[in-house]
Amino acid sequence: MGKRIIQQARGKGSSTYRVNRTVFKYKLKIPKKLSGEGTVLKLLNSGAHTCPLAKIKYVNGTFYIPAFKNMYEGQKVSFDEKEVKEGNILRLKNIPVKTKVYSIESRPGDGGKYIKSGGIYATVTRNNENGVVLLMPSKKEKKFHTEARAVVGVIAGAGRLEKPVLKAGKMFHIKKTKSKLWPRTSALKVNAIDHPFGSGRGKNPKSKIAKRNAPPGAKVGLIRPRRTGKRK
Repeated sequence: MGKRIIQQARGKGSSTYRVNRTVFKYKLKIPKKLSGEGTVLKLLNSGAHTCPLAKIKYVNGTFYIPAFKNMYEGQKVSFDEKEVKEGNILRLKNIPVKTKVYSIESRPGDGGKYIKSGGIYATVTRNNENGVVLLMPSKKEKKFHTEARAVVGVIAGAGRLEKPVLKAGKMFHIKKTKSKLWPRTSALKVNAIDHPFGSGRGKNPKSKIAKRNAPPGAKVGLIRPRRTGKRK
């Protein structure tokens, strides 16, 4: 009897392939009710995130958001709709066109779901009663509710991918923090018992197009490809 291939083992969610819960101890969420202003208490490093985090104190407690570029401890951020300034949390309907924003709510009050990685931002392109259209980092436009909130500015941590990783050990620890599978072994390189493409005898794998009803152990290769056959 064969053993579970690595895709099945990861899907099961054992301790080997499960993220360490202590890494995600900071929950990035904008509180539902905000008014007045807040103070940046501390800038934090988090292994689970690609950007520094900011701990912000307000009337009812504290919360965490991705830090924006040039943020500093002790800085004041406003939650009122009067001023458009970096770090201020505003409704999209009150943010002018060409303003850069991040940590955008998918629905009003959900705390921010979009644009939370280091060094990225979205740009307000159109703003009217029907909704607010933002140009996303993917260069595609997306429409949001006018009452949805966002943080003004650009997330800190740009250029983090520009510095080369010189040692395999460095990359190992980066991936280990987030429980990412690394290094990734080619299916042809492993034993036949570990993968349907394994043993590379002749280097001719079975059909790379998995059947729609294939079980998890056999559903490898090209899953539901858009097209098949030789490109003409």
